[in-house]
Amino acid sequence: MPANNQVQLITYPDSLGGDLKSLNSVLTTHFSDIFKGGVHILPPFPSSGDRGFAPLTYLEIEPTFGTWDDVKAIGEKFDILVDLMVNHISRKSTYFQDFLKRGRESEHADLFITLDKVWKDGRPVQEDIDKIFLRRPLPYSTFTIESTGEAVSVWTTFGRENPSEQIDLDIKSEKVRQLLSDFFANFSKNKIKIVRLDAVGFVIKKLGTSCFFVEPEIFDFLDEMKRLANSHGIELLPEVHAHYDIQKKLSDRGYWIYDFILPYTVLDTLLNRSSEQLTEYLKVRPHRQFTMLDCHDGIPVLPDLRGFIDVADARKVVNTCVSRGSTLSLIVSDEHKGEGGFDVHQIGGTYYSVLGKDDDAYMAGRAIQFFAPGIPQVYYVGLLAGENDYEAVKATGEHRAMNRHNYTLEEIRSSLGKDVVQRLLELIRFRNEYPAFDGEFRVLDSAKDEVRLSWEKGASRCTLFVDLASMKTTIDYIDDEGKLASYRV
Repeated sequence: MPANNQVQLITYPDSLGGDLKSLNSVLTTHFSDIFKGGVHILPPFPSSGDRGFAPLTYLEIEPTFGTWDDVKAIGEKFDILVDLMVNHISRKSTYFQDFLKRGRESEHADLFITLDKVWKDGRPVQEDIDKIFLRRPLPYSTFTIESTGEAVSVWTTFGRENPSEQIDLDIKSEKVRQLLSDFFANFSKNKIKIVRLDAVGFVIKKLGTSCFFVEPEIFDFLDEMKRLANSHGIELLPEVHAHYDIQKKLSDRGYWIYDFILPYTVLDTLLNRSSEQLTEYLKVRPHRQFTMLDCHDGIPVLPDLRGFIDVADARKVVNTCVSRGSTLSLIVSDEHKGEGGFDVHQIGGTYYSVLGKDDDAYMAGRAIQFFAPGIPQVYYVGLLAGENDYEAVKATGEHRAMNRHNYTLEEIRSSLGKDVVQRLLELIRFRNEYPAFDGEFRVLDSAKDEVRLSWEKGASRCTLFVDLASMKTTIDYIDDEGKLASYRV
């Protein structure tokens, strides 16, 4: 399991100072006592798109970011988590480029899912496509083989471009299994402690299904990946945006999971000043989770909260966020939209901005996150209370760039001068150091406009109180001398 129950950072390799050496310097200079839980470095590998999520390989580090030695230098002080986009690889990879040149004669041809592997005659059937949880209008892209001029379609779950930049891997292929084995061996050699299986829910393609988290095949694959990871001393973290029931199944089978329900639920609690939904959720959610409020994508809505939220209430929350500058990513397939055609997949924008840049509301949200059982992760933009970066959206044409600002060293120093950032650092230190967080968690009785949560271990006890009417947050705790102390968050 992760080395300790303490706070982790999520960051791109170039977002805090420009490269991995600068990241290491920033971590050791400004945050050496903050991210004791480790650092999730978003894909530092050579990539052709999607801010690193269209990797060419996992055996190299993108030269503009640095080298594996730079990664290992960070790993000497912080446990490192990296992503493995187990569902796909870049069309610019040597594997797919060789396939484009040689077609089915390529030694790498079997890595990919040509449509004849799905439909016997290679011709897509609309009735089957209608059932698929689509992330783009069609789940395949067509390419021309250079040596023969043949048009070949391959499965592509993701990608804004046409043809897609992200080519799905055929996990039934022995060549893919060997490739994954090589990647894990390289991670182990470079001291990676946790691997997040990104987009793992899409790896099973089976006609007549949504092609998303297809059971029992998905568990067969996950169990195989877990055995592979364990053989290298690596912890596995499946990344699955799905209904709560699926997350519970993963947890019941011993996997760490992401709490993709918490970010929206905390947001709803703070905007509507009602704790009813939050407290009921905290009473039943699995404890073996990684928690977050923000990340490189948006705040999850569907399918994560399907059946958990009232659509009318959700529309109000979404409208408030949009009024504060948020953008929305939407569900493509009609069959996978919510009641009345509700189609919001994620809410874009920084968490600080969606809360109206209200310092007290932001700190209340972080306090709730840190008290929820699990390993807390803080995204680098949220760490610095970053606001929506509209210029980045204009420059890139990517709406998610709003929450992906690259900070210069001077901008980092300036952000550290914000009162809300210093408050957050103090709260992280408390979460890292207070021993009760390794004990027993309770949701305490509270009024609708309050949140009361507690942790207890031996003589250590701490209680969180959030007054949603005033957005004042207080932590009462037993100090080292056994006396009751109070801390205004």
